[in-house]
Amino acid sequence: MVKLNSVVKFLNRELKIKSIKDESKNGLQVRASNEIKKVGLSVDACMDVFEQARKLNCDLIIVHHGLFWKGAKGAEILTKPKVKFLKKNKISVYAAHLPLDKHFKYGNNVMLFKMLSIKPKEIFDEVGYLGYLKKTRNVNSIAKELESKLDARCKVWRLGKIKIRKLAIVSGSGGRSISEAVKKKVDLLITGEISHGSYRLAKDARLSMITAGHYKTETVGVKEVGRLLEKKFNLKTVFIDNPTGM
Repeated sequence: MVKLNSVVKFLNRELKIKSIKDESKNGLQVRASNEIKKVGLSVDACMDVFEQARKLNCDLIIVHHGLFWKGAKGAEILTKPKVKFLKKNKISVYAAHLPLDKHFKYGNNVMLFKMLSIKPKEIFDEVGYLGYLKKTRNVNSIAKELESKLDARCKVWRLGKIKIRKLAIVSGSGGRSISEAVKKKVDLLITGEISHGSYRLAKDARLSMITAGHYKTETVGVKEVGRLLEKKFNLKTVFIDNPTGM
């Protein structure tokens, strides 16, 4: 059996929780168990995940989107019943939002690059990464490979270049990164989802994009953290899949 404090201290240090500014209150958000036998890994801190965690006998859940966010007015009415459920069932919650997007070894964006067998070269727009293909590839073939390895349904937005050499990846919602992609002369932006307005910006800028789903692009980081905990603490882990279709 492993102490919760040991896992929390390790994750705080390994994911550099304190050094990355974020709207999320990253780190341990709910303390409900002092000893850990089994860890659940998921994207969102929600009741569907908590109920599955109870059935799976998890003592700790590690999520990308946590319960508590800075400046979230009136959120207590939504979080209070969830915290009550967690404490009653002795399930602690640890959240890592931007630290898990940005991390150079376990982050969502680095893991997506790894899926495409591309080595990221530099940080892109604070939390994403930018890299180069060894030789140009058709945007459709990149999307097909990502679909296969991520088990996602990709949408290809052929708004600019079709032959791709330089690409950037920003998991989740990457519409805000369009201006940076144009500034860095990126051929392709891969992200989870874009808004109506983001599409217009990308079309005017002639920037091709692939969207693979907000949820799907943010499953890879927590899964990698699970493998890390198995190796470090010999803990049992389970990924709790709770897709939204978005």
